[in-house]
Amino acid sequence: MSTSRSTPVSRRGILAAGGAVGIGALLAACGGGKGPGGTNGSAGKGSWTFTDDRKEKVSLAHTPQRIVAFTGTAAALHDFGIDEQIVGVFGPTKLKNGRPDPQAGDLDIDKVTILGNAYNQFNVEKYAALRPDLLVTNMYEPGALWFVPDDSKDKITKLAKSVALTAARTPLVKIIERYAELAESLGADLKAKKVTDGKARFEKASEALRKAARSHPVKVLACSGSPDLFYASNPGINADLMYYKSLGVDLIVPDHLDKGGYFESLSWENADKYTADVLLLDNRTATLQPKDLAAKPSWAKLPAVKAHQITPWSSEPRFSYAGAAPLIESLAKAIGSARKVN
Repeated sequence: MSTSRSTPVSRRGILAAGGAVGIGALLAACGGGKGPGGTNGSAGKGSWTFTDDRKEKVSLAHTPQRIVAFTGTAAALHDFGIDEQIVGVFGPTKLKNGRPDPQAGDLDIDKVTILGNAYNQFNVEKYAALRPDLLVTNMYEPGALWFVPDDSKDKITKLAKSVALTAARTPLVKIIERYAELAESLGADLKAKKVTDGKARFEKASEALRKAARSHPVKVLACSGSPDLFYASNPGINADLMYYKSLGVDLIVPDHLDKGGYFESLSWENADKYTADVLLLDNRTATLQPKDLAAKPSWAKLPAVKAHQITPWSSEPRFSYAGAAPLIESLAKAIGSARKVN
């Protein structure tokens, strides 16, 4: 992927250019129903239906047994107990050293077929050979299937039915609940210890973050670094940031948002526009990390950097209790130990 990001566009365009904080629009409405036995899904040996966040009712003669999904989506479903059914993934899956990409979560990446490991990579021939029952992915823009290339979308969607779940403009916990509904419709047991333990950890972490935000009222900026620009994210769109804000985290809202309203792109000379006590820094593999940013004088001068108050931000969180809990714990710890530096 190119690292040029001088022309902010949609999240998809930005990702193609090296990753960023901004997120594209989504359909705010969710499908109705409450999982198996309801109007939204049915599991078992009989027919299967699920109404996704495009409000499209997907119907199959049987519960899907061969699922291909965006890597982060597959990892979230795996956390809910959907494992053997996942036969293929696409999206950031394997790092250069062969280890799993963070977005792969607890997936065994050696047991699934990787159709593409980066944006705009999707091997249609391999996909067809997997004989998929269902394709599942996130949706950041209305009707857009995340990481399904536009130039081959028509071929891909003809090979199997698809389900898209919204991934932004909705608080994190609501999206996780939708993932749980989908997983349950696919046969997952939401009362399994693995799932209930994950939910308990999520709830405990959320309460810890609420307490940390109350006792340490520091200003937090969610941000992302590229060679040419410093991106300040809008917490009104990112699902995780929306949730953190609801727990009392004082997240800075950029006042001059780029087209679409997802973030503000700043030249490095203006990286100090917002006086943050803590930087929540995008940690995706396509973005610059502190060691990469150290050479930039304007980065080194930021009060939060001087105070070593930088904490990683998984700006594309895994939409499961088990996936999100460690992220919330990390932020709670960072805020709980932070001090005002402005």
